[in-house]
Amino acid sequence: MTSLLSVRNVQVSFNVKRGNAAFWQKPAALKAVNGISFDLAEGETLGIVGESGCGKSTLARAIIGLVKTNGGSILWQGGELTGLSAKALRDKRREIQMIFQDPLASLNPRMTIGEIIAEPLKTYFPKLKKSEIEAQVKEMMMKVGLLPNLINRYPHEFSGGQCQRIGIARALILKPKLVICDEPVSALDVSIQAQVVNLLKSLQKEMGLTLIFIAHDLAVVKHISDRVLVMYLGNAVELGRYDEVYDRPAHPYTQALMSAVPLPDPEAERSKTIQLLPGDLPSPINPPSGCVFRTRCPQADDACAETKPERRGNGSHFAACLKNGAARENAR
Repeated sequence: MTSLLSVRNVQVSFNVKRGNAAFWQKPAALKAVNGISFDLAEGETLGIVGESGCGKSTLARAIIGLVKTNGGSILWQGGELTGLSAKALRDKRREIQMIFQDPLASLNPRMTIGEIIAEPLKTYFPKLKKSEIEAQVKEMMMKVGLLPNLINRYPHEFSGGQCQRIGIARALILKPKLVICDEPVSALDVSIQAQVVNLLKSLQKEMGLTLIFIAHDLAVVKHISDRVLVMYLGNAVELGRYDEVYDRPAHPYTQALMSAVPLPDPEAERSKTIQLLPGDLPSPINPPSGCVFRTRCPQADDACAETKPERRGNGSHFAACLKNGAARENAR
């Protein structure tokens, strides 16, 4: 299957001044994304999960070009995205759009929703007539569940769920091929979350979209994703089909995450054992040697401190764990 997007060993780091450092001392390097690789096929949905600060959003912004990479390669339909000029990258962004986490904060409060949704059209198609733009905006509003007669209202007049629908309409008005959803439902009520997720699935089928869906809620990710990438401290610790990752997690960190997912069966929920991770999340400025998860891993030994694990697995399911086989056996 031909990959629409190929991410190869992507690295993103930021220079951070330590609080107690003198002014002449060099800033420390914070590795937000550390060697992430995956392929994304056309029409597929890749879910990305992990704790806050693990690098999910930074990875998304690196793919779309909002932050610069320090290494690796990002291929879009076989062509390199990293290192492109601003103009060349702007042309590519027509095919790659993003939906942001905070629906209200991502909308200009001084613009009507009609102007907000129409803005990408005016940028990429400046010769379009006003009537043509308005027709396309109203059509897209209908697709995302907004009445066209609301076109002249402002963002503060809408609920959080409606504002996210406006953000979705703005992202889809150019008919992109890839949409990166950066925690698009985390700020919404549970019932509204389900509506937005179902809307995205419906639009994906209707418009032939490819999605990267970032979220903390593992149940939401399972509902929408074909494959799941699990990140920890900037590293990819597991990647596989959603059923493999959820039913047979191979990495100890993934096992701990999955043990916390609520079960619909009350008896099963009461009898299950939640794996609590000891200690605190290490600093990305000074990550542990070897396996970055070893300081909180119940299976870690001396070898984990000396060797950085490579992704190992069979077929479509991989985990970066020196005890990959043992982890798989424990998950059964």
